[in-house]
Amino acid sequence: MNEQRRRILDMLSEGKITADEAERLMDALEKEQPTAPKGRPKYLRVLVHADDGISESPSRINVRVPLQLLRAGVRLTSLIPPVALQRANAELEKKGVPIDLTQLKPQQLEELIDQLDEVSIDVDDPTSKVQVFCE
Repeated sequence: MNEQRRRILDMLSEGKITADEAERLMDALEKEQPTAPKGRPKYLRVLVHADDGISESPSRINVRVPLQLLRAGVRLTSLIPPVALQRANAELEKKGVPIDLTQLKPQQLEELIDQLDEVSIDVDDPTSKVQVFCE
């Protein structure tokens, strides 16, 4: 259940709106959402458009990472000895990447992927645009 539906139901249970009003709000939400059901996302996509002001044409980066690769990577961490994971964590920490590989679980990755389906991140500045999303 998405956040908007939950809010409507909370308002109904608190008596802030009537059942008829809740029904109208739910209908309005359904009309806003696309009718075609989405399948499971297969890729994590990163698009970067940057103009450094020096080169004649702007830079364009288009990275498409298969989510299956992430799933396989998480499964592989279970085969790595704990001592090696601790060393890898220490090296990641030195590089400023605060990830604990010993805590990475396949179930958590699936939850993350499910949430990525609804995420689109746009970062704008005068010279570049970065988009991260699932497709």
